[in-house]
Amino acid sequence: MKKIIVAFSFFAASVVIAQSVPTKVYESNNYSISLPEGWKVTNDSDIVNIFPGNEIGAITISEYHDLNLPKAETKKFILALYKSSDDEKKIKSKSGKKGYTEYFYEYFDEKEKLVWITKVLQKDKDMFLISINCSQKYWNGNYMKLFNEAFESFKIKK
Repeated sequence: MKKIIVAFSFFAASVVIAQSVPTKVYESNNYSISLPEGWKVTNDSDIVNIFPGNEIGAITISEYHDLNLPKAETKKFILALYKSSDDEKKIKSKSGKKGYTEYFYEYFDEKEKLVWITKVLQKDKDMFLISINCSQKYWNGNYMKLFNEAFESFKIKK
């Protein structure tokens, strides 16, 4: 009897783990990103917003070309986006794929109760700014997982 219970537990766990949300791909000329089926996409002057139907948060993608922002100023730029008093050391940076420098920053807006996660990919005068904002109330479990999976699927084409 114990063997049957253990076998059933493994089977049930594998079914739960194997479940995934169907996705679709949003493509622009310069990048692609996978997002859950049913999420909405808007493109306002090349600023793309991706969000669930209940609009509890969004992924925003902006791209800049011919931007004259020295790498030494990028961390200050990121902090200025949020009017954050955080130290620049809180922004992690590393060499990324295709010659881009990747910057990563997490910020919590106490006033609005929003979680912000930002990734900046910069190479020469090209920059991609990808951010998640989500109401703290919903930033757990499935929404956090869905936002992060979409966020991590962002790929530059060139």
